[in-house]
Amino acid sequence: MTPQQLLDPLPILAVFVLFALLAGIAYEVGFRIGRWWQRRTPDEKEGPTAMLVGSILALLAFLLAVTMGMASDRFDQRRSLVLAEANSIGTTYLRAGYLPEPTSTETRELLRAYVPLRINVADREQLAANFTRSAELLDRMWAQAEALARTTDRGDLVAIYIESLNETIDLNETRLTAIVYARVPETILLLLIAGSILSLGMVGYSAGLTGKRSVVTAVALVIALGAVLTIIVDLDRPREGFLQVSQQPLLDLQQQIGPPGG
Repeated sequence: MTPQQLLDPLPILAVFVLFALLAGIAYEVGFRIGRWWQRRTPDEKEGPTAMLVGSILALLAFLLAVTMGMASDRFDQRRSLVLAEANSIGTTYLRAGYLPEPTSTETRELLRAYVPLRINVADREQLAANFTRSAELLDRMWAQAEALARTTDRGDLVAIYIESLNETIDLNETRLTAIVYARVPETILLLLIAGSILSLGMVGYSAGLTGKRSVVTAVALVIALGAVLTIIVDLDRPREGFLQVSQQPLLDLQQQIGPPGG
């Protein structure tokens, strides 16, 4: 149910450490290659290498900004869906009072059991189980509403309830898509990381041609690029990391309507 990307098994900090290590190695290898090439061709000057490196870094900055925008948009979408779903479930719970007994009480009890399943969890297996159980509860509620619509004389009131229930069902699938599938494409993320490492290698190569390098500048560049990439990866992980979508609207709703069996 939950497709896993190549970097998903790594903790967020491990992604930063791995990038910093690879980028540092690329910089050092580039520097040594630049020194070797300069000793081999002592009459050849640096030429357009510095301009080329500057262009590569500018292009990298643009790609980082675009990718950051993609990850941020998906993060904002997941956050807005939590609030929308909490509102929809709450409205469905209130409108269930229009239904005749015992359907009204049974429906509200199903909704009390439904809300805890919508709170995001980090465990992949638990998340899959929650979505499966959510679908089962929604199917039961829809079957109840469908049977009631055929027999009740409260057609208008039942229609109002069904409208809210239908929205809740739609938001279940929308939120599933946002959590599981609406992520930055893995190819883009890997190419961005590879491009960043290559750019550090080119910076080292340029420094090797001149025979001068600033360790402080290189470290600062590695940290800056690593920090931006780590934030992108963090924003793109809906179930774990330092930047998590607040589940407070659903927690507030759970407290408002009570626990299952309440």
